[in-house]
Amino acid sequence: MIDTENWIEIGTLSDIPRQGARTIARKSGNDIGVFRTLDDRIFALENTCPHKQGPLSQGIVHGHVVTCPLHNWRISLETGLVLGEDKGCTPTIKTKIVEDKIFILLNGDTEPSE
Repeated sequence: MIDTENWIEIGTLSDIPRQGARTIARKSGNDIGVFRTLDDRIFALENTCPHKQGPLSQGIVHGHVVTCPLHNWRISLETGLVLGEDKGCTPTIKTKIVEDKIFILLNGDTEPSE
């Protein structure tokens, strides 16, 4: 069992389609993109591409990568690093799945909005 004191429940695995995403709004700062891969892994990143701030949750998920919908930059869901010749990084957010429920670990400055 996970200590959920610092973890925020954001939904269940079935809330996010395979190779899809969901957006979690924040009170301040960039929203969070939560991504589900074909092998049912869950990843969370700030929902902003480091290139032109495209909404990553509207991109295409393939493998453990999301492709930005604006200019096709490929971002690793595991590390947040831009892949290929392009350079940059998107901050990652820790995730856990407990009994089909998805949790993200948030700091005080990343509280989700109500």
